[in-house]
Amino acid sequence: MTQQLLNTEYLITELDISHLVIEDDTPVDNFQSAQQQRLLVESLYSSRALPLPFVADANVGLFYKLKGDPIVPDVMLSLGVQRPEDFSQRQNRSYFVWEFGKVPEVCIEIVSNSEGDELTLSQKSRQKGKITAKKEIYAQIGVHYYAVFDPLKQIQGQDAMNGALLRVWTISPLGYTELTSASDIVAVGQSIWLEGVGLGLTLWEGQFEEEVTRLWLRWCDRHGQVILTGAEGQEIERQGREIERQRADRLAERLRAMGIDPDEDWSDASKGQ
Repeated sequence: MTQQLLNTEYLITELDISHLVIEDDTPVDNFQSAQQQRLLVESLYSSRALPLPFVADANVGLFYKLKGDPIVPDVMLSLGVQRPEDFSQRQNRSYFVWEFGKVPEVCIEIVSNSEGDELTLSQKSRQKGKITAKKEIYAQIGVHYYAVFDPLKQIQGQDAMNGALLRVWTISPLGYTELTSASDIVAVGQSIWLEGVGLGLTLWEGQFEEEVTRLWLRWCDRHGQVILTGAEGQEIERQGREIERQRADRLAERLRAMGIDPDEDWSDASKGQ
């Protein structure tokens, strides 16, 4: 009987998702948000800072109930799961909690204007009849860590960021407990550690994808060192090779000054003795 009920529930789930809008093709982000999302997602995959499998993605619907709209984090990270192979199936193209079996560990919102409902509902959202801000939704569904990054200082009021550039909450039996305070994350180099993930978040100023220096939110290790992107890792390797080449050139110059030809095959010379 129990197995029959489970099979019936599975069939209903398959039928129910047909009415859900999982892709609306509506552009919702600006350049700054889009770049920030790429930085957070790309660095995790290229650096292998976390053991596989995991899913890190941006602007993908997080469906936490069978009926109703999803919430769409700017960036989410879910450990111990992987994307299905067949994207032709609708249930494989978004993050359905009942398919993955868990909610993500981390959801991050990047503030680009004052109407994103990250912490409190905007006037426009209230006029549309919305009653729950994103922070409350993430707490209700049990997302372990919720982070809000406000690089352009769009929501700095008393009920919002309170002067901070980054605020992070963690789940508790009573809802969200803040890991940061208003005076914690306000400057480049400051970081917060997410023990349950094995990564931290830090503020970093530098260049990403172009020669313009900006403020970014980045993953970091326990000591606050940023997790490198693939390009950054390749550049460090290139610099290492260049340093080794310069050392070899200096050594060759000293040998020539001593009357020794560094290009001579000394193995052949020793055989002739």
